[in-house]
Amino acid sequence: MDKKIIIYSTPTCPYCKKAKAYLQERGIEYTDVDVSQNETAQNEMIEKSGTMSVPVIDIGGVIITGFDKDKIDEALSKGEV
Repeated sequence: MDKKIIIYSTPTCPYCKKAKAYLQERGIEYTDVDVSQNETAQNEMIEKSGTMSVPVIDIGGVIITGFDKDKIDEALSKGEV
């Protein structure tokens, strides 16, 4: 995998669950970072996205806020994943 994928999420976020399920269905590996109990991860997510909303998905440096299949697919299509 050329692109590193990180999902900043919380355990209770329904859109976080949908985003993770979407990537799993496609067989795409990602790192799940729970920001609900990790202040360092929260700050990293806010720095990348400018928001406290989850999920924040980082696909090789492309930042997507929320669960947006079109944006995820577009970011994934730019190179090997």
